[in-house]
Amino acid sequence: MMDKNAQIRLGVDIGGTFTDLVLVDEARGAVHIAKVLTTPDDPAEGTLAGFRKILESAGLEASDLASIVHATTLITNALIERKGARTGLITTEGFSDVIEIGREKRFDLYDLHQEMPEPLIAKAFRAEVPERVHVDGEVVLPLDAEAVKREAERLLKMGAESIAVSFLHAPVNPANERAAQAAIEEIAGDTPVSISSAVAPETGEYERTSTTAANAYVRPIADAYLTRLLANLRDSGFAGDLFIMLSNSGFAAVESVREHPVRIIESGPAGGALAAAQIARSLGEAHALGFDMGGTTAKICLIEDGEPATENRFEVARTSRFQKGSGLPILSPTVDLVEIGAGGGSIAQISDLGLIRVGPQSAGAAPGPACYAQGGAQPTVTDANLLLGYLNPDFFLGGAMWLEAEKAREAVSSLAGELDMSAHDAAWGIYEIITEQMASAARVHIAEKGGDPRNYALIATGGAAPLHACHMARKLYIRRVVCPPDVGVASAAGLLAARPRADAVRVLVSDVDAVDWTRVEALYREMAAQMTESLGEGIEVDSRWEFLCAADMRYRGQTDTVSVPLPGAGEMPVRDRANMQESFERAYERRYLRKIENVAAEVAAWRLTMLGPAPGGMDAAPLTDDSDFEKGARKIYFGPEAGFEEARVYHRYSLPAGREFSGPAIVEERESTIVVPEDARFRKDAGGHIIIEVNG
Repeated sequence: MMDKNAQIRLGVDIGGTFTDLVLVDEARGAVHIAKVLTTPDDPAEGTLAGFRKILESAGLEASDLASIVHATTLITNALIERKGARTGLITTEGFSDVIEIGREKRFDLYDLHQEMPEPLIAKAFRAEVPERVHVDGEVVLPLDAEAVKREAERLLKMGAESIAVSFLHAPVNPANERAAQAAIEEIAGDTPVSISSAVAPETGEYERTSTTAANAYVRPIADAYLTRLLANLRDSGFAGDLFIMLSNSGFAAVESVREHPVRIIESGPAGGALAAAQIARSLGEAHALGFDMGGTTAKICLIEDGEPATENRFEVARTSRFQKGSGLPILSPTVDLVEIGAGGGSIAQISDLGLIRVGPQSAGAAPGPACYAQGGAQPTVTDANLLLGYLNPDFFLGGAMWLEAEKAREAVSSLAGELDMSAHDAAWGIYEIITEQMASAARVHIAEKGGDPRNYALIATGGAAPLHACHMARKLYIRRVVCPPDVGVASAAGLLAARPRADAVRVLVSDVDAVDWTRVEALYREMAAQMTESLGEGIEVDSRWEFLCAADMRYRGQTDTVSVPLPGAGEMPVRDRANMQESFERAYERRYLRKIENVAAEVAAWRLTMLGPAPGGMDAAPLTDDSDFEKGARKIYFGPEAGFEEARVYHRYSLPAGREFSGPAIVEERESTIVVPEDARFRKDAGGHIIIEVNG
């Protein structure tokens, strides 16, 4: 059971290059942090290495921990790299090609060579069976269970390791899907079966089938990883609760995630968004741009009124950056963010046009950037930052890892030679291009939400973000940059600010004027019971939990919907037709900048979210020490026009709070380095945040 008075908690975030750990000892008001290289072949190995390291530094035993909240990129990587299980799909007769047909829509009308995402399940592994449910839920053709068994046996003989089932109109009446699941389980042994009415009970046959296929595709590897990780933790003496971060910024028990791993696709990025939201709330920033940059990717998220924006659907494994429709659609609540292949390990190359191109390929943790001296030879963003003078080779990870400047110089020089420019100018080109790519992504994301970058503060999290934050802010005309304490492991810290959470949705199409509230309330009781049961061991629902009701609404005759919050009484929505219509029109106008007069609204689906109590114990004092805050000066490069400038170097932990400093400057800490340009001023506040005022 989750101890309401738990004193020691651990957050673990596995990234593409580093695994970050943050341990909070609530009784002592202490925070301990660790950063180790990720082990791509077996992520659990790096996690356990960091686990042992942080316990040793804190002077604790594994048995002292009450709980661990864990985020991982395992599921995302499996989908992007197509390294999931061999999966079979069983559909209604005549509909097995829906995951290939999609919406029959080009995501770029004028690109004659556009590449559509390949289905996760090959045609040979798709099967059809006789059954049919009408749009109103009536069973028109009962399921042929024997046909299901025959097709399942055929798929298993072909080597299927997981099976997905998606029948027409199953969200309205899941009886045939449940019967199919029972029939398959009779003959399939331990082979996991995912049915669409349990994974994504929503309208949209293509999106629902895609989500179910993705869930089935990653389920065996998620189960194996979580089983191995939990067993290793138990062997080390950990007896507490292991929770997994969800894409929706909440967490759930391991048992729940085993069955629905599609819910943790954005597990890692959600931690960074939560950290940025917590910082925005503490500083009173109503509008903030969360910017999380690690070794492999950069994530950008809008924070409004202290909360990260969320969506109920997203895409993964896009074939074209920023192009909606070029990825695999996933129906699952998630933090609304933009993720691009831009990190410290992003590789710089010469494009076909003879220009520098950076990313999305990454050197990752192995072999890593050239300066890691682990066999990497291609120039990366980290190599460029080292050559520009931004990084101190003797103080990377607080001196725990030494960087070889000569290796970085050799790698960048190989690129510079092809372009007939100096190594420093090539390094600046890498830095400029990767920063512009991230600024462009932020610019598009903010514009799509109807915002103005000038109204936002930029909150930098992740080991690489403070190196680029000020330069990116200037490109966006953002005047204020915030680098929180322990910025390099902020995503892991964000995990410890997460709340237990569950989401459910039910389909019942109704005109606002003709809602059958008796049926709606029955659906909400069903959702509440389902979510309470699905939370798993270690999480109890009590009077402190919040229930948030919402409806997916549209104008009659439309297909796309907008999510509309509904006033609730406990887990039930309030019966208020006028308020629903008005709330929908406000939400519609906010998204589309217009509303349609004299057209009735209708509800397409009903949603319920359960949120547990917020954790405490995150108010530990920022890390300080008594050493001299001035570490001297060094030359850093600001491009061909400005050239080298002498920058003061400061030790973050001993900087006096409240005193203002001027750029150019470098602020060093164990897990990151902050670059402050010449025309900026900065200070450390009482909470340990470095706040930088940038001239646009």
